[in-house]
Amino acid sequence: MAAGRGAYVWRFDSGRICLDLVATGPGGAGRGGREQLDGPGRLADWLTAARLVPPGTALTALDTTWLTRFRELRADVERLMAAQLASCGNPVESVVPQLGRKGERDALDRVNSLAAAAPPGPRAVRGEGGALVRTLSAEPDCAGLLAVVARDAVDLLTDPVARAALRRCAGGACDRLYLDTSRGGRRRWCSGEVCGNRERVARHRRRTAGSAPVERPAGAPVERPGGAPEEKNPPAVE
Repeated sequence: MAAGRGAYVWRFDSGRICLDLVATGPGGAGRGGREQLDGPGRLADWLTAARLVPPGTALTALDTTWLTRFRELRADVERLMAAQLASCGNPVESVVPQLGRKGERDALDRVNSLAAAAPPGPRAVRGEGGALVRTLSAEPDCAGLLAVVARDAVDLLTDPVARAALRRCAGGACDRLYLDTSRGGRRRWCSGEVCGNRERVARHRRRTAGSAPVERPAGAPVERPGGAPEEKNPPAVE
């Protein structure tokens, strides 16, 4: 699923909001990609697109402090998920360094601390036409929105089924994390429409290049089966 506004289109195909946040980092745009949460306005856009806040929610307090805190949570979640993959012997993951264990413990402590805060309280109100729509009981603060993402990360890490479905995209230029809920656990890419299609196109091009006839310059001798070149104008046999 994709959502967004303006020229940028966000992707939400990982299966969990905490993994969608991780995907906003440079690796989420492909290896060597750029930072996607590059300002408070972009964070506000992502919070709405991710449905952490209903459209039109006032976020007057959102500033660079929010941006820093969401990036820090993103880094901690990414570290914990990478450690989980490494502990399962995932061949795509690099070996966890020795001092990484303390880093994981510190990251887990921070995520647990954020998860302890109260998330924004939802309300159902009558919208245009009388249909019920979701709003919030008060303007959300940074701690409450961080709590939503942190709680999702805790749920994922403590759920054996979800934890076992954690994968990293097999695309050649993608580092996105996702949950493989496909039948038989055969999903290889974060998105079949994006990375999957890119890999299929690349595979088709390799096959096409391998089967293309080799062009020979005009007048060049033709190789005979025995290896000797065929003469262009062989002498007449008497």
